[in-house]
Amino acid sequence: MITWRRVTEDDFPLLRRWLSQPHVARWWNHETEAAAVARDFGPVARGEEPAEDWLALLDGVPVGLVQRCLWGDYPEYLTEIAPVLEVPGAAATIDYLVGDPALTGRGVGPLMIRAMIERTWLDHPGTPCVVIPVVAANQASWRALEKAGLVRVAEGELEPDNPIDDRLHYVYRIDRPTGS
Repeated sequence: MITWRRVTEDDFPLLRRWLSQPHVARWWNHETEAAAVARDFGPVARGEEPAEDWLALLDGVPVGLVQRCLWGDYPEYLTEIAPVLEVPGAAATIDYLVGDPALTGRGVGPLMIRAMIERTWLDHPGTPCVVIPVVAANQASWRALEKAGLVRVAEGELEPDNPIDDRLHYVYRIDRPTGS
């Protein structure tokens, strides 16, 4: 069972380790020096940005990171995705990683994604859907989305996180269940 805890500055060494793992570094393309992690994760940890960073805990042990935000809180991203798909400003999106390479390919990613989507329906009652673009080359990521119940609804060119990647992205969506 996945439980959640907000990322704090005390978690930055763990994030550095995870971001340094080859299976994460390939897709996140993130600087891993302490100052870079503090620069990029600090504002959210301190509540200075509207996004949320969550540690996914499996049986109480941190296994992954999920970043969540509402599209409308970042208008530049809404503008970028508009030619590919019309996304409501109240829609949420997530980015995610499984930190330990030994846990990849074992269903942890889809479990984390499903759990965060369920939490999103509770935390953000006005959110009609979750929309997640993923670089097309990252098959493990979009397969995890499919296993978590999301459906590919569009594809198009978006700026990749890693400049070595092609601009082609698949866009996945899941709508709020009726009555929730």
